[in-house]
Amino acid sequence: MLPERRRDELAAIVRAKALAIGVGAASAREIDRFNIRVASAIAMRRAVGRCLKALGSVLGWCPPADPPQPTPQYWILIDGLPLPEIGLTHDALVDGDARCHSVAAAAVVAKTVRDALMHRLAVRYPGYGWETNVGYATESHQEGLRRLGPTRHHRRSFFPIAQLQFEFEVHELQTAELQATEPQLKTTEAQRHRE
Repeated sequence: MLPERRRDELAAIVRAKALAIGVGAASAREIDRFNIRVASAIAMRRAVGRCLKALGSVLGWCPPADPPQPTPQYWILIDGLPLPEIGLTHDALVDGDARCHSVAAAAVVAKTVRDALMHRLAVRYPGYGWETNVGYATESHQEGLRRLGPTRHHRRSFFPIAQLQFEFEVHELQTAELQATEPQLKTTEAQRHRE
């Protein structure tokens, strides 16, 4: 894994030399709704659409908003196993970031974009350690979740968060039950004092 500073340097070089770049993302809500695999396909399709749009600007043509099946001029190569959920013709390359320069370049750009997003979220949501762990499940991040609960940027379907959510709900029920019985206890104590 590249150090952050080196990734940032390489991302700047890639952005300066690439004819076009498209970055896509899927929200935590989409991941929870569809699953991580389908959400990854949604993000890849968005990235392809943005890349084609950027390429069209450079070359002076405008592709449709939703990219059709690529013609032979385009070759979509993804890192990992085939992902038919993308809905676009593509080739897959396991360990592509270690075996192909363009896949490695895309991985560097994607990681720097994600890290920048996590740094911005760290300012808005202090206490999760996102400025250093960039969203990975480190102990400091887990502690932030236990202390503060999940934000809308956390995947509810991710097991540690689903478990934590369950624990919060149990705690809230116990607190509500305790508060409901508290007036009865006070009344009983007051009656004892009168006797």
